[in-house]
Amino acid sequence: MLYSNLSVNENGHLTFAGVDTVEMAKKYGTPLFLVDEQRIRDNCRMYVNAMREHFGNGSFPLYASKAFSFKEIYRIANDENMGVDFVSIGEMYTALKAGFPIEKGFFHGNNKTLEDIEFAVKNGVGYIVADNPDELYDIDAECKKQGKKQKILLRITPGVDSHTFEKINTGKVDSKFGMPIVTGQAEQFCIAMKQYENIEFCGYHCHIGSQIFDCDPFYLTADIMVDFIADMNKKHGIECKILNLGSGFGIKYNQNDIVMDRVAGIKGISQHIKDRCNQKNIPELQIIMEPGRGIVGDACITLYTVGSVKEIPGYRNYVSIDGGMTDNPRYALYGAEHEIINAQRASEIEDYVCTVAGRCCESGDLIRENVKIAKAQKGDIIAALTTGAYNYSMASNYNRICRPAVVMINDKKDRVVIRRETLDDLIQRDV
Repeated sequence: MLYSNLSVNENGHLTFAGVDTVEMAKKYGTPLFLVDEQRIRDNCRMYVNAMREHFGNGSFPLYASKAFSFKEIYRIANDENMGVDFVSIGEMYTALKAGFPIEKGFFHGNNKTLEDIEFAVKNGVGYIVADNPDELYDIDAECKKQGKKQKILLRITPGVDSHTFEKINTGKVDSKFGMPIVTGQAEQFCIAMKQYENIEFCGYHCHIGSQIFDCDPFYLTADIMVDFIADMNKKHGIECKILNLGSGFGIKYNQNDIVMDRVAGIKGISQHIKDRCNQKNIPELQIIMEPGRGIVGDACITLYTVGSVKEIPGYRNYVSIDGGMTDNPRYALYGAEHEIINAQRASEIEDYVCTVAGRCCESGDLIRENVKIAKAQKGDIIAALTTGAYNYSMASNYNRICRPAVVMINDKKDRVVIRRETLDDLIQRDV
């Protein structure tokens, strides 16, 4: 099995976090997201402990909310001593309603509205990551209006190509995020920051992408950023305390993915940064990383019910399910290959080649093509693995389809953390 929280029981059914997935489908209906709470907590603890041990100096991870935002995840993040990365006031509002201490939050985004900035400052978000000079002006003006001073980081584009998929690669010079170093705009960004009285500069943020499977891109990014820190200190007297490296350690989506040891990766990056800081004669930095996929990605699976099996001789076999791109748009967006298992027949030979198709009125609504599963029949339960990150968070009501329920499992006990949408939910904002 792909992960240790997956197994097959005596009934030949797929189990997840110790529970029978077929029984969960019967109890709650499908589509259904199942979340392994203990795995989330284990992932949180790995990052917290590794960063505390190897980076030191108050370093800690932030949970990247965009991966999967709901009340319970913020309660878990707080329990496990993590900060949180927000990219919208919707994520901030959800965290506030869950009781998360907002001063442990960092607010990102390349185009924060005046409403966003007002909300963040008013509610006391810990840090705002300023993306561009226009935002500096808006943050300062809002702080002046509220009589507050806001801690900020400046988002810098290091110009590193992390060799990930184009749509999740954010660190190149040509990016909508941050100000690039190589063009001189990052330096001008720093100079502009110095004129504002209502902001407190604390450090820099950078992010080079997602699903990175080796440390070399992080080493190169660290070199560029530490050199930039030293340069800005020497030329403009700008002292940096925090370097936020973003995140991007890859996780295993299928058997072909060879993932790195994340603890060893953190240890290696830590030593590399410390050595570079010593070379440049700058004080030890507080390092922050932002795992999102690395916290929730492998802690969730999605269950579906087969509605039909269509075989077109000489072409392909279609296994149609009761979900699709409305709850898992990643294959349609960028060909993400989630492993697929016939949970009803998990002990049988996987020799049936098929395309798993969603229910939307859209030819591109596919979950996986040319995948081998145990031959499916109408009514079987199909599981898509590793669906914790960017699945529910990008879910939609396309075709007026209701979003699924999310059920969390801990110690073989299940509880609803997001209820299934109803038809009344769909029309509650219509007038």
